[in-house]
Amino acid sequence: MQTLSIGMRSILQLLLLCLAFVAVTQSSVCPRPPQEKGSELNGGHMFFEPGTEVTLSCMQGFTSSGGSRKITCKKNGHWTERELKCSPRRCPVPDSPENGKANISGIVYESVITYSCNEGFILYGANSSECLQTGKWSKPKPQCQSVTCNLPDIPQFAKIVYDKLFKDDTVEFGSGGTYHCLPPMVLVGNKRAICQADGKWTEPPECKLVTCPPPVPIDNGFLSFAENREHGYREKVRYGCMETYILDGSLEVECADTGLWDTLPTCRAPCKVDIERGRVVYKNRKYWIEDFKHNVLHGEEVIVYCLNKQKKCGYPVTMQCNDGVMNTPNCYDEPSAVTYNVRSGSLPSEIDKCT
Repeated sequence: MQTLSIGMRSILQLLLLCLAFVAVTQSSVCPRPPQEKGSELNGGHMFFEPGTEVTLSCMQGFTSSGGSRKITCKKNGHWTERELKCSPRRCPVPDSPENGKANISGIVYESVITYSCNEGFILYGANSSECLQTGKWSKPKPQCQSVTCNLPDIPQFAKIVYDKLFKDDTVEFGSGGTYHCLPPMVLVGNKRAICQADGKWTEPPECKLVTCPPPVPIDNGFLSFAENREHGYREKVRYGCMETYILDGSLEVECADTGLWDTLPTCRAPCKVDIERGRVVYKNRKYWIEDFKHNVLHGEEVIVYCLNKQKKCGYPVTMQCNDGVMNTPNCYDEPSAVTYNVRSGSLPSEIDKCT
């Protein structure tokens, strides 16, 4: 039993020495350098003795941008600091397709761009592309082709005038034309036909028959050669005014698409100068009021003279005819009969003018 105990102690001591040796040996061996910052070690070795120097290289898709390629296994089982700098390879900046967009997240290795088209255009080709290790994009730029519409249906009694020439009986997205109804029909609805992004046309209009009631007379005016009947859309009648009345508005009135006539004109009345004694100026001529035989038409002006009592001079004041009304200025003092007939030279119209 004692001999066995000594033998067992010897075995245990040997095992402990082996374990210690293995522990010391493992702690001083460097493991294979991992891929890091775009660099790697070629070859299949998994462990390296202290003092071993290895050469790193840049991984596929990366290029060297400086720094030593060498690293060395240290006694503590760690590698010296990695100095090699590897930058991802760059691809050229991609162009956006015409009528589309390239959504760019980056232009270096493994970056992905996505393509999209504007409204009304359809993408033909790959909708994404990846920057490869070769510095080229994996897919070519796609194309964005316009949506097209077949020719639209034309409503009864209508025609369409297209914006531009087309071919193959198709019209591109966004293009179209304008509807016109044949007289006396009136267009009700969309006047424009537009090819939409879904390849369909906007809702077409209708052509309806529209008439206006017989035209009515106006005060102090007349209708020229107008028939007492209903008139169709866009038919016109002509108005005039009695002598000394002025037409205010359009001479011709058209039947509108609402079934009503455009705004009728008005005949504006003339005015009379409402003074008994004095002198007036009309169309750059002076008249004593008893000699003034004119009707002042709507919009015309007459000048009377007022007295500046402080400076004892006369000054002109304008009054205008407005549809039969022409108010005499408040500053005008009508002279007495004696002053007017005997001392007319003292009237404001005859004395020195105020400056």
